[in-house]
Amino acid sequence: MYLHLGQDVVVRSRDIIGIFDIENTSVSKITKEYLGGKEKEHRVVNVSTELPKSFIVCSSGDGREKGEITVYISQISCSTLKKRSGFVQRLGIL
Repeated sequence: MYLHLGQDVVVRSRDIIGIFDIENTSVSKITKEYLGGKEKEHRVVNVSTELPKSFIVCSSGDGREKGEITVYISQISCSTLKKRSGFVQRLGIL
């Protein structure tokens, strides 16, 4: 299954490590350092032309080994992305 992140960008759902609300998490020093590090590594992809609402951490690994980490910045809200991804249903929350 694939998840549309905005613009013309889609990722495989199984590659998603986490979906985070950018407003709530970016106040943390650790998160700022993490995102800054990924930016320096050129591993951040901004798929938003509007105010960003979330960031998505993805791995390019095939499940048996760790792959490269890519962070996507999206204008789509965290809750909408989670619903689209099916994570909530798979966790049995809804």
